Amino acid sequence: MDSNIPTTAGQDPAGAAPARVGTVVWGLIVLALAALIIVAQLGIVTLNGTYVLIGLMIGAGVALVAGGLLSARKRDNDPMKRKS
Repeated sequence: MDSNIPTTAGQDPAGAAPARVGTVVWGLIVLALAALIIVAQLGIVTLNGTYVLIGLMIGAGVALVAGGLLSARKRDNDPMKRKS
């Protein structure tokens, strides 16, 4: 028996892990910044960097809190993971 072969003990082969809220939020922030940079370079609108950063941080904070609450709610509804 070769000991270099990885085992799947303790893993759930039925499905892939869901995307984490933080990863999705940071991905959206990067996309929003890229879109704003493109819009600003095309001259369609003039942007104030401070206001853009404030808006992105407020949006990211709201998305992280909402995602965390939804994740906690989903986890609490799972009978296998319910707190006693």
